[in-house]
Amino acid sequence: MDNNANARIVKSVFFQFGLAIHQNDHQARRRFVEWAQNEIAVVPYFHKRILFSDEAHFWLNGYVNKQNCRIWSEANPQVYVETPLHPERLTVWCALWAGGIIGPYFFNNDEGHNVTVNGDRYRVMITNFFIPEWNNHDVQKLWFQQDGAICHTARATIDLLKDTFGDRLISRFGPVNWPLRSCDLTPLDYFLWGYVKSLVYADKPQTLDHLEDNIRRVIADIRPQMLEKVIENWTSRLDYIRASRGSPMPEIIFKM
Repeated sequence: MDNNANARIVKSVFFQFGLAIHQNDHQARRRFVEWAQNEIAVVPYFHKRILFSDEAHFWLNGYVNKQNCRIWSEANPQVYVETPLHPERLTVWCALWAGGIIGPYFFNNDEGHNVTVNGDRYRVMITNFFIPEWNNHDVQKLWFQQDGAICHTARATIDLLKDTFGDRLISRFGPVNWPLRSCDLTPLDYFLWGYVKSLVYADKPQTLDHLEDNIRRVIADIRPQMLEKVIENWTSRLDYIRASRGSPMPEIIFKM
């Protein structure tokens, strides 16, 4: 896909999250934003050196959990249905930074069937896929971010990530705390998953293999210039959350 086609699609993709922010979350979010902005003040390109990571479900029938995101696309506005008709889905992990995307990684068992992500499977992914892929990028001194999902924050997982990143770990129970319920600060939530889902169902895949191929193709087609804009948008979100004293963005919109 050429850059002009990418631009046309992203221009018409909007995301809205139903964030149930708790009262105590505001302070944690403010602390994180202040920390991040202080780091950027010292190292102006600090935000471009964070690997943001996350998982998402892709249902074969195109279902999107609207508690997490809503997507409208000029190219295929009728692709989503309200409830899943059957449980066939893929669970996908990626890490995104200004320089590229590591992934996708699909959580499957030995028979190739989708499986739930637990601590053991997450650590297998980190050890066998993510760390080798990260080393292949020949990029040092990156930070790694993950949210507070239980599979991410088990002691064995945190220890594994500390062995790789040291203090450059942004996570619940990590050296730098990631605030709960902050998908408005995760580029995979406010950009990647919605963007990919707006494209992969266009040819109405009928099998999980077809859907997986589409996911791989769409992610591979994302150009570095687009990721640069996504990460620059992250700094604007920091400004908003600091000004609003930790409140969530009311309409989580990423638009180019």
